[in-house]
Amino acid sequence: MSDKFVAILMGSDSDLPIVQNAIDVLTKFGIRTEVKVTSAHRTPQVTHDFVTDAEKRGCGVFICAAGLAAHLAGAVAAITTRPVIGIPVDCGPLNGVDALYSTVMMPGGIPVATVAIGKAGAKNAGFLAAQILAVSDEELDKAVKEQRKQAAGEVIAKDKALQEKLAGNN
Repeated sequence: MSDKFVAILMGSDSDLPIVQNAIDVLTKFGIRTEVKVTSAHRTPQVTHDFVTDAEKRGCGVFICAAGLAAHLAGAVAAITTRPVIGIPVDCGPLNGVDALYSTVMMPGGIPVATVAIGKAGAKNAGFLAAQILAVSDEELDKAVKEQRKQAAGEVIAKDKALQEKLAGNN
């Protein structure tokens, strides 16, 4: 597989339980990650320096998780032309809806691929990053396709078990 890695930035260490879902997916695919706490608002220079350095070192995709104002993904997208995936974190009085709006409302020309709020979104961020890297990595592409087959097989097996259970109730 490629030596590209995924950089995962989060606005707070309290976001780690959400971000862990992305890390787990990427780890299953054998994709190296670098995880960092940084803030678009409180440590903008640290964020900028990390992104530019990570890009130079081979980062293929950035994943950014943030709640509330959720400006981190947009700030990263303003620095790099590498794909940026934003995870809105479900926190605060609006349970992540504010973070979702902040993440998807990017100006034309500075895209952020935005996933669902919370854990499911983080999991999908991991899968999306793997798919992006798989475009130029045949071995990873095969692994992503195999995972899809396994997921389909699990659904088919669950349906079969349900049908058998329902047939036994008649």
